[in-house]
Amino acid sequence: MAGCVKPHNPWVDFKQIAYFVQVAELGSFTRASTVLKVAQPALSRQVRALEVELHQPLFDRNGRGVTLTPAGQTLLAHGRGILQQLERARQDLLDQRGTASGLLSIGLPPSIGRTLTAPLVEAFRGRFPKATLTMVEGLSTYTLEWLLQGRIDCAVVYNATPLAAIDLRPVLQERLYLVSARGPRRGAALVGRMVSLAEVAARELVIPSRPHAIRMRLETALAEAGLKPRVGLEIESVPAILDLVQRHPLHAVLSLNALRGHEREAAYTAQPIGTGEGGPPLATGLWIATSSQRPRGPLLEQAVELLADLLIERLASPAG
Repeated sequence: MAGCVKPHNPWVDFKQIAYFVQVAELGSFTRASTVLKVAQPALSRQVRALEVELHQPLFDRNGRGVTLTPAGQTLLAHGRGILQQLERARQDLLDQRGTASGLLSIGLPPSIGRTLTAPLVEAFRGRFPKATLTMVEGLSTYTLEWLLQGRIDCAVVYNATPLAAIDLRPVLQERLYLVSARGPRRGAALVGRMVSLAEVAARELVIPSRPHAIRMRLETALAEAGLKPRVGLEIESVPAILDLVQRHPLHAVLSLNALRGHEREAAYTAQPIGTGEGGPPLATGLWIATSSQRPRGPLLEQAVELLADLLIERLASPAG
């Protein structure tokens, strides 16, 4: 009929997304069928209907299970975020009752994960007994991306660049140290004398690649002093960096908390880095990032306050 507009139906339902994500994560229709408690033929039909709707295959099927196609990898990244946002929407409606409950996912940088994870879990369970906490580790660039995708609710990040979609709360300035293997004097203190930027520039470093926040902060400070770092190796993993410092004539630039609690902490020395002319020691900003595009229920609001208090309590640099 002329002038009649056919109602537009959603291109896919959320059940199909949930089924697809489960199959993708388990790599098998059989295992996903067991977990979901859905007959395998019905599960296969739902995923196939999704592929038909998208006009492209999502899985490569073989006798050992399934693997994701490039299209499937793209959909998996979005699908996880969609399901998490649905759960948050449900929790936000429940939160209108004023109860801090539901699921909260926090991203932490690897350098503070060891220091913060246990006390955060303990404090969270005590404060929010009806809520569930999930924590993931990742570099600041990755956790900000996860935050934008809706995969996490908040993230602790270093030197974050302001974005319209992200709310940033400054928490503290965390000092950076030149970390070296300790010499024969094993009884010496962990923190040694202050070194200059020139001394840091003279050392061969094992350091994360750009755009790691600590790498960028160090390079900026050195450039302002007319210096460049001597980069021997680029490694993203903090434990691997510490292992290389111990085994080779290499040095690292890390926060002191990257060393705290390490099984071989006594094997290292950490020297604060001076910025010259009576300036403060070299430090990097630590922020809590949340999305400015999603509602903040009681759980997130209260958890951010708890997280900020713990960061200050556990990570604030010692005086002197």
